[in-house]
Amino acid sequence: MNPNNYLILAAILFTIGVYGVLVRRNAIIVFMSVELMLNAANLAFVAAARNTGTLDGLVIAFFVMVVAAAEVVVGLAIIVTIFRTRRSASIDEASLMKY
Repeated sequence: MNPNNYLILAAILFTIGVYGVLVRRNAIIVFMSVELMLNAANLAFVAAARNTGTLDGLVIAFFVMVVAAAEVVVGLAIIVTIFRTRRSASIDEASLMKY
């Protein structure tokens, strides 16, 4: 399969993720959309690495996965804390926690 097809798929997945971040108000959906964008970036890096024949894209994809894992830990902790205090996962209500 042509590596350009993977880049097109990555662009489509990234666009879906951006749409989810901009349109949805639920924190879990926004969180999943950000993860979708990170996975689309990983797909693009791996496809570019395969296209050029170097390992640079694979190394960057590995670091993106590390950042995504850290984001899952911190992001889910914040979302669960907000849900426990407000009984809602809406992004609009999260701004009420400011002092």
